Amino acid sequence: MHPIGVDPCYARCMSNDAPPLDITLILRDLIAGHPLGEKEAETVFLALLSGNFDEAQIGGLLSLIQTMPPNAATLTGAARAMRANVERVPYSLQPKEALLDTCGTGGAPKSFNVSTAAAIVAASVTPPSESGITRIVVAKHGNRSRTGRGSAEVLKTLGVHVDATPQQQAICLQEAGVCFCFAIHHHPAMKHAIGPRRSLGFPTIFNALGPLTNPAGADRQLIGVYDNALVEPMAQTLANLGATRAMVVHSKDGLDELSTTAPTRIMHVRDGCLSEESIDAVDLGLERVSLDQLQASSVEHSAEIIRDIFAGNPSPYRDMVTLSAGAALVIAGACESIGQGITLAQDALDTGTTNATLDRLIEVSRRG
Repeated sequence: MHPIGVDPCYARCMSNDAPPLDITLILRDLIAGHPLGEKEAETVFLALLSGNFDEAQIGGLLSLIQTMPPNAATLTGAARAMRANVERVPYSLQPKEALLDTCGTGGAPKSFNVSTAAAIVAASVTPPSESGITRIVVAKHGNRSRTGRGSAEVLKTLGVHVDATPQQQAICLQEAGVCFCFAIHHHPAMKHAIGPRRSLGFPTIFNALGPLTNPAGADRQLIGVYDNALVEPMAQTLANLGATRAMVVHSKDGLDELSTTAPTRIMHVRDGCLSEESIDAVDLGLERVSLDQLQASSVEHSAEIIRDIFAGNPSPYRDMVTLSAGAALVIAGACESIGQGITLAQDALDTGTTNATLDRLIEVSRRG
């Protein structure tokens, strides 16, 4: 048994006379049921991202971590390693601006691209003067999906240049209020884990680490998680990492979104403290629907759905987006309640402001 609070592997690795990191000892500890502590996880993932492990060792590491209950200490340390290796967006936040992300973990039953649409809606809202926030900027972090309908695919279909450089992304934030941070361009060190992740075929800790590693340094986050067991550990990790304000959400019917199909569990992060609530979209004036009513048959269909929402047309799809956007606006500090946020989001859609924001993002992202 290891004494409480001691990370034996980290101690081995960080002492002045320590031998090189021995992944075999780490794997044996994991097999024995000892999760990685925070410092240990940071050391291990820094080594992984530096190319110090082979694919079999990485596959074993990810698989063994996945057999254990989600652990905030492990997530925090691994996220620190990821953040140390991220290619950053060179954007300087202005006074009274709120920098937001709506990136989720993926790995849940697929609807359409709710968080992507909600990001653009949130960026299009002008905060009420009494909020103290003058502008919301959204650095939407995302990637491709196994389904072919991830945020990268749908934004490309809508006309956004998803391969914009970090410098171009900063210009998008400045001029459009929103940018897309394509994960493959911001996490070059992840090349060492691509093969094992693809071979394993199930979600790993990297699904959780992606949303915790926003390239623009967003300190306000709406994160949907694929597993209810991740809600509290992810929220505690965000608190450990210094998030200004965040929500971690999981729908009771399995979606990694705030949902109109079932009540949603929310863990709030604010000033380093956690609090929990359950909300039902019906109580906020939205209609209960089935998951079948939120499906997109293809990336082209998903893009059509988003364009239809942004045209101001009512639908179950629109309700899902305004619900998530409403929560994002609370996190940004634009309003006090999700209900108020929904109203702000609806107004932005109905006045054409959101559509104009998307068109502006397309234009600026494609500028040479």
